[in-house]
Amino acid sequence: MAFINYLSQTDIPESERVADTDNILQVHSVHGKIMKQHHALYRELMYGKSPLTRIQREMIAVVVSAENECHY
Repeated sequence: MAFINYLSQTDIPESERVADTDNILQVHSVHGKIMKQHHALYRELMYGKSPLTRIQREMIAVVVSAENECHY
C-alpha cells in the first residue's frame, strides 16, 4: 500500500474542506479543489438516482475494497 502525505483537517483551508474525514478523501487534501470534486462524485455515486439500491452500492464498495485489500 502506498503512503501518501495529507493535511490534517485543521490545515485545510476552510473553503476547501468537505464534511467527511474518510482517509480516501483526505489523500486529496493537498489539492482542495480535487478533494471537493472527489467528494461530490462519491455523493452522486452513493446517493444519487440509480437503478441500484443504497445497500447494493455499499455491498459493491465493500467487495471491491476487500478485493483491493483496502483497510479503510
